[in-house]
Amino acid sequence: MNGVKRSDIKPGLRVQIVLKQDQVSGKLTEGIVKDILTNSSTHPHGIKVRLVSGQVGRVKQIIDQG
Repeated sequence: MNGVKRSDIKPGLRVQIVLKQDQVSGKLTEGIVKDILTNSSTHPHGIKVRLVSGQVGRVKQIIDQG
């Protein structure tokens, strides 16, 4: 499942995000969602989230449903 729909993403989910500095390379970072930062219901580049680790990026892949 990809991360373009806000309704698919909830705090506690394990996801892979792309950080701002990794957008060119496409390197993914895995972590647990703490906060959802995008207010709109969808976003073509992925919903922006803050991980428990404090890292912020756009969801590219949902790993498991928590």
